[in-house]
Amino acid sequence: MISLRELSTFMFLRFFSLQWKSFRRSAAFSSGVITGVFYVFGGLYFAAIFTILGFGSYFILDDDMGVEPLSFINKHLIYAASFWIVWRFFVQKMPVLNIQSFLILPVKINAVVHYALGRTVFSFFNIGNAFFFIPFSIVLVKNGYPLAQVLSWHLAILAIVYCTNYLNILINDRNDVFYTIATTLVLFALFQRYAIFDITLYTGPVFDMFYSDPIYALIPWLCLGLIYRFTFMHFKNRMYLDAGLQPIKKEAQELRLNWLNRFGRTSIFIKNDIKLILRNKRSKTTLLVSLFFLFYGFFFFIDSSSGMYEAPVWKIFAGIFISGGFLFTFGQYVPSWDSAYYPLMMSQNIVYREYLNAKWSMVTIATIVSAVLASFYIFFGWETYAAVVIGAIYNIGVNGHLVLLSGAYIKTPIDLTSTKKPFGDKQAFNAKSLLLTLPKLVLPMVLYFVGSFFGGPWGGYLTVGFVGIMGYFLKDKVFDKIEQVYKSEKYKTLNAYKQTK
Repeated sequence: MISLRELSTFMFLRFFSLQWKSFRRSAAFSSGVITGVFYVFGGLYFAAIFTILGFGSYFILDDDMGVEPLSFINKHLIYAASFWIVWRFFVQKMPVLNIQSFLILPVKINAVVHYALGRTVFSFFNIGNAFFFIPFSIVLVKNGYPLAQVLSWHLAILAIVYCTNYLNILINDRNDVFYTIATTLVLFALFQRYAIFDITLYTGPVFDMFYSDPIYALIPWLCLGLIYRFTFMHFKNRMYLDAGLQPIKKEAQELRLNWLNRFGRTSIFIKNDIKLILRNKRSKTTLLVSLFFLFYGFFFFIDSSSGMYEAPVWKIFAGIFISGGFLFTFGQYVPSWDSAYYPLMMSQNIVYREYLNAKWSMVTIATIVSAVLASFYIFFGWETYAAVVIGAIYNIGVNGHLVLLSGAYIKTPIDLTSTKKPFGDKQAFNAKSLLLTLPKLVLPMVLYFVGSFFGGPWGGYLTVGFVGIMGYFLKDKVFDKIEQVYKSEKYKTLNAYKQTK
């Protein structure tokens, strides 16, 4: 007689085996192996950084800053927990499992849902926190903190980490909930920054209780059990064959955009892209993410007390991102945005040059608008805003071409009705696209270094700007090459868009 535990273990192993076969037989496998290698190295890098911070934070807080380390960490954990939710919303993948084939088989729905949710336990977003909190807890014990109390505090934090994991799953399709959490987080941070209201005065003692009285450490675990139960029921109640088949009726609004007709046949594709962005969830999310890039420079310009980013070369690096938010989030996935109807487009009399010109025009307009909106960086000095303008020129003249070229190799079908995975998935990465990503970030820094060697900071700026202007005037010759690449990759792209998993 097979026990319930043995049956559950067999089902989990069976699900894992089937999913591995699905991945190995998909179009993503060839690029997924290479991507996996970079994921491993990236994971090891961040694991090393978190471990160093875990061991070093105690001494930095105690010796250099003169504050009690554990109280300081507890005081700011509310922001860490909020950031975990916000960051997971944009980056973490949902527990996707191809379940339709199981629904017509004698397989218990409970086992399928438990397996899908259980996979998220081993996400790097959960395990990565251990590389900080375990070393930090060890240092606490080594410095005289009671082991039992440190352990209860550590387990409470572990439960909170997994609470954010399942909360992210629950709110992934609820943009209103996410925006509320993100806005509240920003407001509390601003209130604390300007001494209006300090929420940490109320949340810090709550986290302190997990250490001072271990019995309170059970509360996060009870919350985790409830959140897991809600998440489980959320998925279970939606697991039936006709889920999502009922059409949703919405009032359509026609966008004519006649003022774009002056651009000739290219205007057809520009109009299509504008309508795509305004009408679909995925593209709206991407547009919102690109707006966040405008504030990327604050990481470099607000606090330079460490001296790490004082070199002007980092201003060019920041300028590329500040003006290139739309370029990196939208332009990088051309033509994947059109994957739903790309086969239909290719059956028409489509001129690739007009199609590419439309995409480049969208990126160029967005880059110019971003540079104008980022004019508030003038308050950090004219040299700072000059880096933003130079970055915009380089994005238009060079990176605008590179994102279109790399798009020919990124064969990722995009679900326009979904907000999941706004940064793409494994199919979005392969060796060629990765190599084409490096010049977008590294080349302007190299150009600046060469120019500054001969003419100082402004010599570096002029060098980067000159290369961007040259790229603009060489656009037609560059597009000849890009057009040939798209034609050579046409049938591979069409085949990849047929993949649904």
